[in-house]
Formats: sequence, structure tokens, C-alpha cells
Amino acid sequence: MTIDTSLLPIFINAITDVIKCHEDEVTALDQAIGDGDHVANLQRGLSQLQAHSQELASLDWQQAFQKIGMLIMSSVGGASGSLLGTLFVSISKSLKQQNQDNVSFADALIAGVESVKQRGKSDLGEKTMLDVLIPVSQLLQQSHVNKTNPADVLEQISNTAIEAMESTRDMIATKGRASYLGERSKGHIDAGAKTSQLMICTIADVLSRHSTPPS
Repeated sequence: MTIDTSLLPIFINAITDVIKCHEDEVTALDQAIGDGDHVANLQRGLSQLQAHSQELASLDWQQAFQKIGMLIMSSVGGASGSLLGTLFVSISKSLKQQNQDNVSFADALIAGVESVKQRGKSDLGEKTMLDVLIPVSQLLQQSHVNKTNPADVLEQISNTAIEAMESTRDMIATKGRASYLGERSKGHIDAGAKTSQLMICTIADVLSRHSTPPS
């Protein structure tokens, strides 16, 4: 099944609300092993997306992802801006290159996550947002190949995102400021993994309520 970009304002507002709701929790996580500014940076980007939400809703998906990526890169500070911006721009490029008779968001997400891995010189198990993005993208791609029931896919995506976020608690950070703590970074959930999980679960919830998940 497919969706159109008219849902983008709903996605953006829902994500903005969930990040606000968990603002104190995520800030505490970030202050424990990071710079403490992850939420503030993310909220600047979300504010820009809200300001441009109607424009985004008028674009096709390839154009919308490109615009989202550029807005994030220009407004979100720190590594998150670069990495999240790269994710969306790369998704856009993948969609543009695909055979338009068989467009797969799952394949585009895989391409986007690979670009984030390259940009951040990071991979699974290093206590970053990739510890959520990688398993979720792999699940989505496998579900696409298997033609899994969309409602089941959305539930699996949410469960996978939560489990993956929780798994970062026992990891030793090897990237960013947290890497300086070494073993002391264990016992803390990564803030980027947490916000990635919150955003993914929120998107899955919106899609489940509209019953039109992407192919």
C-alpha cells in the first residue's frame, strides 16, 4: 500500500509532540553521556519542518525527502543534523533512481541508512541512532520482500525499534562525546537511539490510524 505526502503535516506535528513529551527524559539521557543539547537541536529542526509542512505536503515523496533533508541540515546542530539530513537526502536520491513502476521505500530507507553509516563512520553496536535505524530498515525491507501484512509490519517495526533502543543501554559508546567515557557509558540508553525510536513509533502509530502504510 502507498501513502501520499498530504500526511506529512500530521507526521511532523505528531513527532514534535512526542519529542516535547519526552523532552526531560531524553535530555537526562544526553546529559549523562553526551552534550545535553540533543533535544534542543532536534526541536529546532522540527520547528523548521512545521513551518514548511504545507509546502512539503504539496511535493512528491522524492522532492519532499530532499527538502526535509536540507531543512534538517540547515537548522539542526551537532552530529544529528548532518546524520539525519544525510538520511533523508539519500532516501530522496534512492527514490529518484528507482524504477518508478516499482518504487520501494524499504529499499530507499536501506540506502539512506547506509549513507548515515558512511557519514558517521559507524555501524551496529556502537551506541548510536544506527542501533535503531539498522534493524528497523532491515525489518522493513524483509517485510517488503515477504509481502507481510501492513498492520503486522507496523507492529513489528514499533517492537523492533523499542527493543533496539533498549539494547543500547549495555553497549560501550565508541562515537561522539560518550566514547570518552569508555566503560562508564554502559548503563545508559543513547539519546539518539531514544529519539529515533520515538519518531519511528510515532510514524508507525500515525500510519496504523490511517491504515495506509508505505510499500
